[in-house]
Amino acid sequence: MTTKEIQISEYNYALPDERIAKFPLTERDHSKLLVYQGRGTTGQEPSVGEDMFYNLPNYLPKGALMVFNNTKVIQARMHFRKDTGALIEVFLLEPADPSDYELMFQTVGRCKWYCLVGNLKKWKEGTLTIEQGQLTVKATRKGEHGTSQVVEFEWTMADGACPPSFAEVIDALGELPIPPYLNRATQESDKTTYQTVYSKIKGSVAAPTAGLHFTERVLADLDAHGIEREELTLHVGAGTFKPVKSERIADHQMHTEYISVRRHTLERLIVHDAKAIAVGTTSVRTLESLYYMGKKVIGNPHLREEELHVSQWEPYYDEPIPDNQQPTAKECIQALLDWMNTQQLTVLHSSTQIIIAPGYEYKIVKMLVTNFHQPQSTLLLLVSAFVKGDWHRIYDYALAHDFRFLSYGDSSLLIP
Repeated sequence: MTTKEIQISEYNYALPDERIAKFPLTERDHSKLLVYQGRGTTGQEPSVGEDMFYNLPNYLPKGALMVFNNTKVIQARMHFRKDTGALIEVFLLEPADPSDYELMFQTVGRCKWYCLVGNLKKWKEGTLTIEQGQLTVKATRKGEHGTSQVVEFEWTMADGACPPSFAEVIDALGELPIPPYLNRATQESDKTTYQTVYSKIKGSVAAPTAGLHFTERVLADLDAHGIEREELTLHVGAGTFKPVKSERIADHQMHTEYISVRRHTLERLIVHDAKAIAVGTTSVRTLESLYYMGKKVIGNPHLREEELHVSQWEPYYDEPIPDNQQPTAKECIQALLDWMNTQQLTVLHSSTQIIIAPGYEYKIVKMLVTNFHQPQSTLLLLVSAFVKGDWHRIYDYALAHDFRFLSYGDSSLLIP
């Protein structure tokens, strides 16, 4: 069976509501850690055990490179009320104008976003307004963009003062978008607990949740164990919660997510022979996408940055090149680094739509720290591909040993 022919029903399991963690533990690093050791090169029967997350560094090889996603969740939900009393929720998905995340959050006075709109039928026309103190924010629909709406925001200060940046606007008026499966309202504590301790770059509408277990204590212990740490950025989109509704994976469309990777990170990958321990599925998707970006520039060193986008099925294309003649991961990363140097770039900005499912051959990621994912999700497919289809062993153990599931749940270390 090819990857495209996979039936999503084969990746289902019973997840009782009481096993979904509605709130995080008081101490992040006191979550449970499932440790899976696959056959690897030994050929021994895979094993599953458990420990506390704060002991994670004990399981990692000294001198390894660990890669984190430093994206920061924005307060992406904005609530407007019409004169009729109807409540309209505007959910920020991605910047439209300016399209660059960094520029967007620095913008003053006016900008456009692609948004999901709740209660859209009640907002056929007209401008919505929020007022808070001296600040007035107006929202106007400007058309459709796929399944989303183009919304223009304008904001002013009543006293004539210079308006704040858009980052300050959503910090003041927005609400943090916690996952819908928590079935509860956002609380003030989520502003802290739904961010990783190393989050820096604003842009996500969902947290890279594998990172929620890390504390400054664990990070210091990684350093003490000789684990090198690097960061990259993938802004997590609302599509991360999009269920697979099609029977075959071939009919599911992956969402596009935006990434940025520093030249220094590529240099460190090369030092580590293009091998890394990924923290979370978003780091996985970014690292594995770098391989295909490097492969592109090997074939055409004159590509523009936006042409490096990795499409959904790109890793699965049939190519008339024998496996032993495919470029290595290190060669691809080196090619990408050389291309960046030619372009005089210190940071690579691109996007990926990659789907990782059984049949995919991992190029860069050798160990994975991740949470427990929803049934019939693309994230579960990614895990299955990583552990050579042995996901049932991991999830059966977690369900039988009182592990907590999903965003605020427990964690796992997967070693294939």
